[in-house]
Amino acid sequence: MQTDTRYSIFSCMHNGTLQRLFPTAKFDEPLRRYTAWKIGGPADALLEPRSIEELVAALETARANGIPTTVLGGGTNVLVRDGGIRGLTIRLAKVLNNVEISENRVVADAGVLYPALANATAGRGLAGLEFATGIPGTVGGAVYMNAGAYGGETVDVLAWADIYRDGRVERMANAELDLSYRHSILHEHPDWTVLRAGYVLKPGDAEELKARIRKFRMQRMNGSPSKPSCGSTFKRPPGDFPGRVIEAAGLKGTRIGQIEVSPVHANYLVNHGGGAADDALKLIELVRETVREKLGIELEQEVRVVGEP
Repeated sequence: MQTDTRYSIFSCMHNGTLQRLFPTAKFDEPLRRYTAWKIGGPADALLEPRSIEELVAALETARANGIPTTVLGGGTNVLVRDGGIRGLTIRLAKVLNNVEISENRVVADAGVLYPALANATAGRGLAGLEFATGIPGTVGGAVYMNAGAYGGETVDVLAWADIYRDGRVERMANAELDLSYRHSILHEHPDWTVLRAGYVLKPGDAEELKARIRKFRMQRMNGSPSKPSCGSTFKRPPGDFPGRVIEAAGLKGTRIGQIEVSPVHANYLVNHGGGAADDALKLIELVRETVREKLGIELEQEVRVVGEP
């Protein structure tokens, strides 16, 4: 196949350089193992840094050598295309996971899982991040997307984020990050990388906060499909909800290949096993076209698409 040929040529030309520069990386690593959708072709090189310093060093090495870099958090809210990702892929979830709590201030590495951070802060009697239990991504991804759920958003509690940008590390305040609904300034600067984030929370009763988290977790379990998906596929249209309009357009259960509009929640496209990114993209476009034609509503994609076709 043409995609395989292009991939083989690139690998022959570049893998030697990648192995020399990033000897601890995994090479030709299937990315479906690292995405919530269980979809994705191979990464030329997959690096999992164990510290902020190692992450910055990798970013600087890649920048100095002209190697394209893609950063993955928890693999949610992302679709990796079937041809995989060229250059260096950096995965942060579960490896870059340091959390520091001092009084009402919290500093968390970009790879910290948001539900884990919610549990940690609630257990210390700090209120404000309980909504994060409904977001199966990382701190870095939450800053990038201004992630939110259950009436709370990252912008409400975030004080600052350390960003690697243009060859240097800069601490950017909340106001500088241009946080709005599922958006941050990082969308306009895809080469910037979140390293860590700082939060300011309020005192609360630990048992009450943990009970609130349990309530949110139960709501998520009851309202979300169990099969692999990227989470929410589309952003909220003005004054409405994407799941409602997709269902109103008669699309629940619509399927292309192994990818289906979930009968449980229409804003989730689920993978029945062995699903391809190409089929997911076709179904996304079918949903958008159908909703536009039947309801006159324009759905905006929330999932980020990366990699080669």
